[in-house]
Amino acid sequence: MPHADKPSEELAALEKQLDARDMAQRLRALRELKRLADRGAVAVEAPRPWVNMHCHSFYSYNAHGYSPSHVAWEMYRRGVSVAAVIDFDVLDAVEEVLAASDALLYRFCAGVESRVYVEEFRNVVINSPDEPGIAYYCGQGFVGRPAPGSDGERVLATMVQRAAERNRAMVARINAYLGDVQVDYDKEVISLSAAGNATERHILEAYERKALEVFPDRARRALFWAARLKVGHEEMERLIGDSIRLRNMMRTKLMKYGGPGYAPPEPALFPRLEEMVAMIRSCGAMPMYAWLDGTNPGEEDTELVVDFAVQAGAVGINLIPDRNFNIRNGAEKERKVRKLEELMRHVTARGLVLNVGTEMNSPAQPLVDHLDAPELRPHVSAFLEGAQIVWGHSLLLRHGGFGYLSPQAQAAFGSDVGKKNAFFRDVGSRPVPHGAQLARLRAASKAGDVRGVLNALLG
Repeated sequence: MPHADKPSEELAALEKQLDARDMAQRLRALRELKRLADRGAVAVEAPRPWVNMHCHSFYSYNAHGYSPSHVAWEMYRRGVSVAAVIDFDVLDAVEEVLAASDALLYRFCAGVESRVYVEEFRNVVINSPDEPGIAYYCGQGFVGRPAPGSDGERVLATMVQRAAERNRAMVARINAYLGDVQVDYDKEVISLSAAGNATERHILEAYERKALEVFPDRARRALFWAARLKVGHEEMERLIGDSIRLRNMMRTKLMKYGGPGYAPPEPALFPRLEEMVAMIRSCGAMPMYAWLDGTNPGEEDTELVVDFAVQAGAVGINLIPDRNFNIRNGAEKERKVRKLEELMRHVTARGLVLNVGTEMNSPAQPLVDHLDAPELRPHVSAFLEGAQIVWGHSLLLRHGGFGYLSPQAQAAFGSDVGKKNAFFRDVGSRPVPHGAQLARLRAASKAGDVRGVLNALLG
């Protein structure tokens, strides 16, 4: 890894600064790491056709506490071709993503994820388990926030507000159930987040910490959790020293369907699908349906759900490949791999843009998908092409406004999705432009000059 002329302690200190609370400090550390990498003092792996377009950062919840700068560095040094941050309910990462991309000259994008209410599926479970009418949904390729005073700004603000309302109500229900272990949402949950955007994962961390405070004795703590989670003492003895497994158990037993913290979803506490799509498009970004695994009733008919997503405004599909192949049960794995292949056929037939990644909101998840796995290998080129399209879109939207859904794209390609995808993929596969190249690129992008854009990227 590090070259001998740069002590590992110094590198560790710089990487620690990547997660500092001050963004300027994070970016200074990132630029220094890039300088060291360029000098050969830090090993950077050779580029490979792998991508991770769904990395949560500490603006929502990252299991490693990574900021957007740290996510960028981890992906860059591993030779990952394209990467992206997607945070729950906020666009707080966008500015840092763009700065990190510039600092590393790296293909790095910004997105958002939320849960929405889908009226047409109000009685059907889609991609949010046990929650009829509720769907995870993504927007990708943001280069800014909604305009001040716009409907988009209002929708984004209510996404955060409604998520907080759901969290507070959940904590109140869990507090009532747990008794001895009480968490103060404002003091002990929000304080764990980088910018006040707490998630279920922060709540779990807060409860684990509070239980340790109330029951410092391990045996008493194990008895408490065994009773509250309805788990045998032997199993709890194994869980109590393993935060990953304990929090997963807490999430299942306390927060999910049937648990004391769970409440049936109220449509009023979620943005509507059409509001989310409109907010994403108002920023020039790309709406994407977040496919789960094809096994819930609302996803079993792949053609139906993909058609609906397109009609509702999606231009892409977000996919977490790990859910469809990294499975121990043989029959379940076979079924989910088959559903993945079915999805890929429909995505290809419609020219939809793929956005794939690992989430990074659990320590058990890999930093990058196992794209060399036999089940995923046939799709690696499609995954890469999707990421290149998103990066090409992000680059041109930022520099001249020639995004995937822009007036320039409509004028240049009309309804020919194949040509549009080929163009943005071509743009996204070129080396990241800088310096004088950008001036030429901006002029061509503003004018919607397809040939001029490609010529500018040639240098």
